[in-house]
Amino acid sequence: MAAQDSVLTQIARPYASALFELAEESNSVATVEQGLVAIAALAADSQDFSRFLRSPVINADAKADAIAAILSKAKADATVSNFVRVVARNGRLFALPAIISAFRDRAAAARGEVTAEVTSATALSPAQVKTLAETLKARIGKSVTLNEHVDPSLIGGLVVKVGSQMIDSSLKTKLTAMKIAMKEVG
Repeated sequence: MAAQDSVLTQIARPYASALFELAEESNSVATVEQGLVAIAALAADSQDFSRFLRSPVINADAKADAIAAILSKAKADATVSNFVRVVARNGRLFALPAIISAFRDRAAAARGEVTAEVTSATALSPAQVKTLAETLKARIGKSVTLNEHVDPSLIGGLVVKVGSQMIDSSLKTKLTAMKIAMKEVG
């Protein structure tokens, strides 16, 4: 799995950098980021769309035609639309989520922000998101953008990853630690 992530990162970085530089030249980083976030949300919400992006069975030309139709119907930003079409024509749609993530990381770094991956057992309320962002900002000293994920297997608590740091306060981890400790005692 780590090797696959490494390959995706190697593919995603040049695409994300090129798009970021293009967006920066045209002062449209925020607009492009919003368009990419919408596409990422679609991929996260729709299993069919996600499978379409990853499918090796559908050839690049068919994917490019389909993605062009989707983007025109969604009235996507021209820069985002043209970029995604290029990615599709190059047969790299499987890497689109990684490209979007790399672009968002680059945009956040340009704004002086840090991105934190937050996984919780249930969706966080807006007040909880705000409190968590403020707490992380106080701890790290930079503005923090939260990428939220839900994993019901955590039972409760949070897992927060900021750069190379990980804070795991999930009940699942605590119960696992207790189970190991009890095995050692008994």
